[in-house]
Amino acid sequence: MTPSDSPLALDGQSLDLEGLEDVTRRRRTVALTEGARAAVAAARRVVDETVASGRVVYGVNTGFGNFSDVVIPAGRLKDLQLNLVRSHAAGVGPALGEAETRGLMLLRANVLAKGFSGCRPETLDLLLAMLNRGVHPVVPAQGSVGASGDLAPLAHLAVALVGEGRCVFEGRELDSAAALEAAGLRPVELQAKEGLALINGTQLMTAVGGLALAEAWRLARSADVIGALTLDALKGTDVAFDARIHAARPHPGQTASASNLRRLLAESPLRDSHRDCGKVQDAYSLRCMPQVHGAARDALGFVGRTIGIEMNSGTDNPMVFAESGELLSGGNFHGEPVAIAADLLSIAVAEIGAISERRIERLVNPQLSDLPAFLTPQGGLQSGLMIAQVVAAALASENKSLAHPASVDSIPTSANKEDHVSMGVTAARKAAQVVANVRQILAIEAIAASQALEFHRPLRTSAPLEAVVAGIRRVVPAYDTDRLLAPEIARVADLVGAGRIVEDAAAICGTLE
Repeated sequence: MTPSDSPLALDGQSLDLEGLEDVTRRRRTVALTEGARAAVAAARRVVDETVASGRVVYGVNTGFGNFSDVVIPAGRLKDLQLNLVRSHAAGVGPALGEAETRGLMLLRANVLAKGFSGCRPETLDLLLAMLNRGVHPVVPAQGSVGASGDLAPLAHLAVALVGEGRCVFEGRELDSAAALEAAGLRPVELQAKEGLALINGTQLMTAVGGLALAEAWRLARSADVIGALTLDALKGTDVAFDARIHAARPHPGQTASASNLRRLLAESPLRDSHRDCGKVQDAYSLRCMPQVHGAARDALGFVGRTIGIEMNSGTDNPMVFAESGELLSGGNFHGEPVAIAADLLSIAVAEIGAISERRIERLVNPQLSDLPAFLTPQGGLQSGLMIAQVVAAALASENKSLAHPASVDSIPTSANKEDHVSMGVTAARKAAQVVANVRQILAIEAIAASQALEFHRPLRTSAPLEAVVAGIRRVVPAYDTDRLLAPEIARVADLVGAGRIVEDAAAICGTLE
């Protein structure tokens, strides 16, 4: 049994990006650890004791937000929680995709597993069972300002647990009650604090941002491979990647990218063919790949640290501390750390796309490349990759708008009780779109660089880069006449997004950083 075949142990403190992708994209099952179950039960006892004592505690026996001063009688506490999730399930817009929905479910379950939330173990068990059996709530993507957490999206998740709203099960959208029944599950009746325990937190912005980050790392490595392919096709020099240059400015990402480029270009016959040509320097989009790709890598490192902490953080309010028997109100639900990280993710990945688009221009522009215009052997009669470069330019320009930070915005909500908000979901959704755009830009560059090499045959590039070309050629043949480009770009984009291009190169030259 491989690790991905066994259930992922959920303990509230060790979830990482690999586990997130395993569960969301590959439907790995999850199981609560015994330690986590004990922590959940201990926190629940504190809530039950608080209710029994009659002590007034926010979210347990009071209203919410601006209604926090309204005390709710003991006989209406179940109604309070059900009303909460019903009223907050007010999201709009397109539904989240399956991966994002499963990420939302997984991350909320991981928070509950920490034992700060005060839900009952059986409520968490139902959430995990839904995840394992593929009962996915229909969650609109819009409606969170990232203040008291992602309230509206998480409320759509919560209402599914009580059998309301809609779910997707086995490819069909059903009423949640019917979906649960079809999966052999029964809805729960929320008890004191449980509705609040399900909707307070940053799990949508973290799920969307985390999934975008996981692919962004594949794009960063792919950019080194594809950029190396372009440089060799343009008869560039690898001198700028000399280790001594980068040791003098030892940013970790720059050092890693330069190392990758050296290994990818080593022993290239095409490089050797023009070693004494007298050309001294390449354009910045070639020469400065380590500096630009590396800066993006360092930014991704910061984003990864932030997302990693947030995936395993308690984000409730109030928080239950079983050791002391206290419920304390705070602000861990505020999404500012994730919002800023997601904005940085957009900026970093947009720069990978921006420099890639400039390399595409150098490949298709005969004034810059000494190659046939738009890489077609019959220019005029055929247009070649003319519009492919236009598409890359359109995406790179769109990214400039998307990279404007959402986290610098704020708008008061809840009668000004929530007077500063993070806009974290907006930041994360923008980052996901930037990642999707750059996947396409890099695919276009990979196609163009592979085509450019055709004009140098029989000369060959390095062994790892020839392996990359062979992988591209399995889905996109060399161009000898105009044909539909869109499906070919899509096929190569799938290779890029899945990290296949990096894997092809690494199979020859070893693991790339």
